[in-house]
Amino acid sequence: MKNIIILTGSELRHTFFRNFIGLADDIQIINSYCEGLEKTLQTNIMPQNNNKLRMKHLMNREQSEKDFFELFINHVSDKSNPIFLSKGNINLPQYSEAIIKSKPDLLVSYGCSIIREPLLSAFNGRFINVHLGLSPYYRGSGTNYWPLVNNEPEYVGATFMHIDAGIDTGEIIHQIRARVIWGDTPSNIGNRLIVDMAYAYREIIRKFEALKKIKALPKPDKEKVYKDDDFSEESVLTLYNNFSNKLVEKYLSKESERNERVPIIRNPVIMG
Repeated sequence: MKNIIILTGSELRHTFFRNFIGLADDIQIINSYCEGLEKTLQTNIMPQNNNKLRMKHLMNREQSEKDFFELFINHVSDKSNPIFLSKGNINLPQYSEAIIKSKPDLLVSYGCSIIREPLLSAFNGRFINVHLGLSPYYRGSGTNYWPLVNNEPEYVGATFMHIDAGIDTGEIIHQIRARVIWGDTPSNIGNRLIVDMAYAYREIIRKFEALKKIKALPKPDKEKVYKDDDFSEESVLTLYNNFSNKLVEKYLSKESERNERVPIIRNPVIMG
């Protein structure tokens, strides 16, 4: 039995994740620390001028999350023992001290704020995170949004890593690439990836001690780094134009060839 603590957010995808992990018979969630919705991308964009396309995109994403996750959330028992707190408060002493005192086997994070000391030192080597994006190719924010804007669906995926003091710089444990299906929308691709991520994360937790150390991928010739401020009306227009211009069909027609040009880390313990 693995005893874990989850550090996450409170959007539907985060609630789905912690509830899904909580269903495993061999994983006991001591607590899930769930940060609030005060600083979501949608709340940041809403007061801005010229935000029509961005808000439509975010509302579409929100509805797609309901379509994928809401039925599951409403019909399973929540065994994740959630504790709700404001965004950014996960590093406050009252929470970090309680987490350390609980003595979990692993800290598991998905979608929470950047974690700082003393949790980093207290769980060195026992703190894992998932980054929705394929490191080291895309870094920063929107790491599964920008590949689609750039007509590069082969770069959409999830990266599981050990936590260190940097931002998405820890040793990579395992990666998965998004499954793309004919007729997909951007939100469908993203939410299907979250489902696949949850299954893979569960196996990483279960088999943590047996995981193999994998050689790091070579640093790409040119890293693609995006910030929140790069999320523009023009980028949303480009995204949906790409899908109208058969981005999915073009990718699927050469899927194997395109994926081979973008190697990812696959841990044999998780694959087999």
